[in-house]
Amino acid sequence: MRKKPWDSIPSSEITPEGVYKNRRDFLRTAAAIGGGAALLGAGALAWPRRGSASQQSDEPTPFEDVTTFNNFYEFGTGKEDPARNAKNFKTTPWTIKVDGLVGKPADYALEDFIKPSKLEERVYRMRCVEAWSMVIPWQGFPLSDVLKRAEPLSSGKFVEFTTLHDPARMPGQRFPALRWPYVEALRMDEAMHPLTILSTGLYNKTLLPQNGAPLRLVIPWKYGFKGIKSIVRIRVHDTMPMTAWWRQNPDEYGFFANVNPEVDHPRWSQASERRIGEFRRRPTLPFNGYAAQVASMYAGMDPRTLY
Repeated sequence: MRKKPWDSIPSSEITPEGVYKNRRDFLRTAAAIGGGAALLGAGALAWPRRGSASQQSDEPTPFEDVTTFNNFYEFGTGKEDPARNAKNFKTTPWTIKVDGLVGKPADYALEDFIKPSKLEERVYRMRCVEAWSMVIPWQGFPLSDVLKRAEPLSSGKFVEFTTLHDPARMPGQRFPALRWPYVEALRMDEAMHPLTILSTGLYNKTLLPQNGAPLRLVIPWKYGFKGIKSIVRIRVHDTMPMTAWWRQNPDEYGFFANVNPEVDHPRWSQASERRIGEFRRRPTLPFNGYAAQVASMYAGMDPRTLY
């Protein structure tokens, strides 16, 4: 599978997890003993610069933060709850149903589901609606691989995803924080876009339960709640499906959820964000910095509706 320079960085160029842990220890020590001058000197340890100007200050978020600071309400509403409550979550065996308006519906075991696709590493900026962000090296494959295999009918305009519903294994589902099971959806062109992937891992490791194991959706130009986790069903529809947060609070969470610094959440500004591991806030980029690749899909639409 050919990689496009704007959507992936080779795994060989991803900073090893151990280097990041050492870097964080160094920064903590430097801050303690040398103040601002020591932190300024640490600039030589920064992630290699590449890509557009909007990407130049990006470096992957440390593995420790990526796997301990999560939104996954199926395991609790606190950011630390998923890592604590998902420790014993078993992901084998796992079945994914692909159905709806497709020519070849099927039930797949996870290993069969992945086998025809080539896994690759992609480093994506990820932006949460609560105004915090991460940069994550994902392992995965394009969602379009699955959809092409299923042969969507011409009447199929939307793709719906469903999370496992099992309160015995997912203790957060015992409480009505949301209407379970969690459901998300994309327009067909969004689902077929090469930036949209199904992830099975991060940081060259198998995906952990708190990050959505064994299979989660990644759409880097949208807010994080669109990235549905622990997927058990992919269904093609002819009409726009109602999604979890859109149903829960339509005044705050819409279907598209494209990152837009000019459209504030009713309770806070989206004009800036705090990258996890950083102190200073940074400006939020339209479409999370992927406007050149995806903005054309929304030509003619009022940007204020893309929340």
